[in-house]
Amino acid sequence: MHRSRLVALAAVVLSATLVGCNPQPADDKPADSTPTSTASAASPAPGGPAPGAGALSLTDAIAAIPDGTERRDGYERDAFRLWIDEDDDGCQTRAEVLLQEATTKPEQGEKCTLTGGTWMSYYDQIEVTDAKKLDIDHIVPLAEAWDSGANGWTSERRQAYANDLASQRSLVAVTAKSNRSKGDQDPAQWLPPARSAYCAYGADWTAAKLRWKLSADKAEKSALLGLAKACTDTVVEFEEAAE
Repeated sequence: MHRSRLVALAAVVLSATLVGCNPQPADDKPADSTPTSTASAASPAPGGPAPGAGALSLTDAIAAIPDGTERRDGYERDAFRLWIDEDDDGCQTRAEVLLQEATTKPEQGEKCTLTGGTWMSYYDQIEVTDAKKLDIDHIVPLAEAWDSGANGWTSERRQAYANDLASQRSLVAVTAKSNRSKGDQDPAQWLPPARSAYCAYGADWTAAKLRWKLSADKAEKSALLGLAKACTDTVVEFEEAAE
């Protein structure tokens, strides 16, 4: 079952809808030379449905993230079980995301081996034609999730977080280079190389934090609010993940 069908069947759905954002890059952040004013076919980011009555502005959504102090004590990446085959269709989470986000669908072979296909890495606006050159990034990295609340979760909830196919905004296919430059950093420490991705990234990060009831520290919130000043038309919709 492809990720799109999983999303339709899920009891909880989260989306961050982006309309007409035109962010200005921070002085110390890299920027592409052709920023766009909207999330368009020429510069795609994973998208959701049109905003509804319950949508929040990016600024209001950021304010709704619980305040907290981060704690890294005891973190191990293995605390989050990655890339499960939740629906037993032969495709693990990584492949499900690749199938969903491909702009040109790859051929699917035995054991969900993917060949061909095209993807747009929205962090750096690079087109990729080899799935092996893509990483599946957790918008809020596993270590950051641990620091801001996941340290108190059950192993089952951490697995659900690590393989969150019920939201189209929690996991994204991006170039390995951009994902690894990000590492476990939050928006106070790292922003996407393409400034056209700033509004999308701020909304995605905020939505994931709200969906999973994760907290944010002062520096993180300050950085997000700085982004939001240039993303006045960016809208965030979310529903909390099932307990």
